[in-house]
Parts: sequence; structure tokens; C-alpha cells
Amino acid sequence: MSLRHAVLGLLAEAPASGYDLMKLFNASLSNVWPATQSQVYGELTKLTTAGLVEVAAHGPRGRKEYAITDAGMAELHHWLTEVEPSGPQRHDGLLRVFFLGVVTPLEAQTYLLHQAERAARTRATLEHIEETAEWDEEMISVYGRIALEYGLRMSATQEEWARWAADEVTSAKAKKASELARAQHEEGRQNPEE
Repeated sequence: MSLRHAVLGLLAEAPASGYDLMKLFNASLSNVWPATQSQVYGELTKLTTAGLVEVAAHGPRGRKEYAITDAGMAELHHWLTEVEPSGPQRHDGLLRVFFLGVVTPLEAQTYLLHQAERAARTRATLEHIEETAEWDEEMISVYGRIALEYGLRMSATQEEWARWAADEVTSAKAKKASELARAQHEEGRQNPEE
């Protein structure tokens, strides 16, 4: 339901057309909750049907400007104050770490260093946004800067962890665990249960 609430949140600041919302998504929310044009327009239709937004103005070439209704503001408030964030339930990259003992220590280290580089690139992208964005006093700008700081800190932590983990997978303890897993696998292949 977060796309619904992202659209409501953007409209809580000011009425906007679907095109305007896409520009706002791309400028502020895309690193947190990306959305395509068809998703945003589809959500506007659903929100209008549900009475959470309304068409506030019509413009040239069928342009519609949407505004949040009182019911939409109540839904946004409810979501912000009473609904617990679900957070990431799955992390494909971290799941792989559990099984790096199956590959060679060099392959494990390469994987982790690649993750460190990805985090560094993410941080560089966010730093560029921080330096080039026009931070003003509007809600999305003020609170968007706070969300950006989360991304900066998380990407720095992820890079630091991945570099640490790359060293760990070449430790004697990690090598021994990998050798044990491979030996157990080989033993299972040689002595299959009847």
C-alpha cells in the first residue's frame, strides 16, 4: 500500500497532475520507493474512486490536477501514526552470504567486495543528490533531506560491513567451515542412503 500513501503524501503538500507527481517521484522518492508512470496514474484512478483524492482542476489536453480530500488526509495520518512499517522482509544479497562457504574464499571475497563497491556507488549517487538538489523549506525537501541522510548512513555502513566481511571469509575459521561443508557434501555423495 505504500505507493498509495506516497501519492497521498505528495498531494498533501500541494495539488498536482500525474505528470507533476512523476517529476516529484523522480526528484525525491525514486531512491526509496520507485514508481512508473502507469503505476502512478493507476493509483490516482484508484484513489479518486476511493474518494481519497479528487480532480481539483482541468487543464489543456485533458490535464487533470488532483488534490487530497479530507478522507485522504485522514488515511495518510492513519498510515503515518498507526500502521507499523513492514521494512525489508527479504534481502537477496544477504541471503547469499549465508552460503558463501560453498564457493572458494576468493570467490566469496570477490562477491563481498563487489557489494562494497555497489554500496560506495550508491553513496556517491546520494552525495551527488545532496550537493545538487535545491533544498528549500517545503515539506518534501525538508523531510526528503532527512530520508537522504538515512541512505547516506546506510550505504556507508553497508560498504564498511562488506569490506570487513571480505576479510572475514579468508580467515582460518571461515576456511575451515567451508572445508567441512565440502567434505560433508562429498561424503554424502559417496555414501548415498538407500
